[in-house]
Amino acid sequence: MRTASSGRALVLHSYAKRRTRTEGARTPSTSLDEAIGLARGIGLKVVARAVVPLSRRRPATLFATGKIDELAAVVERTSSDVVIVDDTLTPIQQRNLERAWDTKVIDRTGIILEIFGARARTGEGKLQVELAALSYQRSRLVRSWTHLERQRGGFGFLGGPGESQLEADRRHIDARLHRIRRQLKAVESTRNLHRKERKKTPFPVVALVGYTNAGKSTLFNRFTDAGVVAQNALFATLDPTMRRITLPSGQAVILSDTVGFISDLPHELVAAFSATLEEVLHADVLIHVRDVAHPETDEQKADVMRVLAEIGVGEGQPIIEVQNKLDLLSAEDSTRIINSAERHVGTVPLSALDGSGCDDLLTMIDLQLFAENRIVDVEIAVDDGENLAWLYRHGEVIARDDNDSFARVRISLSDADRSRLERIAAGASSVRVC
Repeated sequence: MRTASSGRALVLHSYAKRRTRTEGARTPSTSLDEAIGLARGIGLKVVARAVVPLSRRRPATLFATGKIDELAAVVERTSSDVVIVDDTLTPIQQRNLERAWDTKVIDRTGIILEIFGARARTGEGKLQVELAALSYQRSRLVRSWTHLERQRGGFGFLGGPGESQLEADRRHIDARLHRIRRQLKAVESTRNLHRKERKKTPFPVVALVGYTNAGKSTLFNRFTDAGVVAQNALFATLDPTMRRITLPSGQAVILSDTVGFISDLPHELVAAFSATLEEVLHADVLIHVRDVAHPETDEQKADVMRVLAEIGVGEGQPIIEVQNKLDLLSAEDSTRIINSAERHVGTVPLSALDGSGCDDLLTMIDLQLFAENRIVDVEIAVDDGENLAWLYRHGEVIARDDNDSFARVRISLSDADRSRLERIAAGASSVRVC
């Protein structure tokens, strides 16, 4: 069997000839383009591509015999080292196709796992990817090794005499899975502690979500100058990054950049990244970044909303929709989207690349989080611990400047708490509302 060392790939997208309404939402050609993007995402050179209609899915091979022979000729003619099948293959289908084509075969889940493995940077991200990859590999031990029928002798100390290599491999993977889950449990506990600490601070969390390559990291860099990797590639960002930003009102929030979603996101990855995705669950506001220049932007939105529902995002969680990449549209299309957004509350058209419309987004975040709050300047004696504590409990302290005897505090308060503060100031010489 050829190896994928030289990186020459044949990319196939299969689809049912008689598609359901849901399956028919995307065109086969754009789905193929996305699969090619996935292949290029790990450095493969796409030497051939094809859309393959299926009259029915063959349990043993997915494709009909005639199509397998036809594709075998393509593999031979192009010297393809790997065939990417943009579909979910069973272990048996994957093994049989590899035998028929005498080359490595990777399905959609496998290629996404490869990308995640290459892009993860943090220790937690690497653990999450390995957890997903091992869970996927465990189900494919039937085809993952060339020595599965070999029997290993022994004295019974390590699994007993005559244990098959398949059983040994599975036992090894199970042990590694157990260790990773234990490590991730510890990471999750640490994350929960950090989240509790953040709740003690007066900074709401705003999380960026969206389809992969929609422009989340470009928008994040626009607001934070964080230098997060932002490129025209699928899954350029895997590990979440958080930065503090200041809104037009002077209020501070924590902005979080998260992993992008994709159609048919492998279940293994949704499960493995549950701890990371919990940041989305606990955000005060979600910013759904959409690529409105993409031909299937509506289908991408549906995919994102489906994953958000899967991880438990509720209807009550505020979502601002950002219609990004206006710079890639014609003047007519850009005007149409801007006019449409004016009729839909919670929608902001912008270009994260050139910055147009970004101030409008910051203003909308301000309104979403602090619409009922007012900024108040208070002078309070530094030794008035009781009333200082009251300010921190009931408002969001934006700035504080202390001198020898008084602290000048700028704070965001609701109208009700501002009235309470004025009553406190009326009865205490140590407090003055400026």
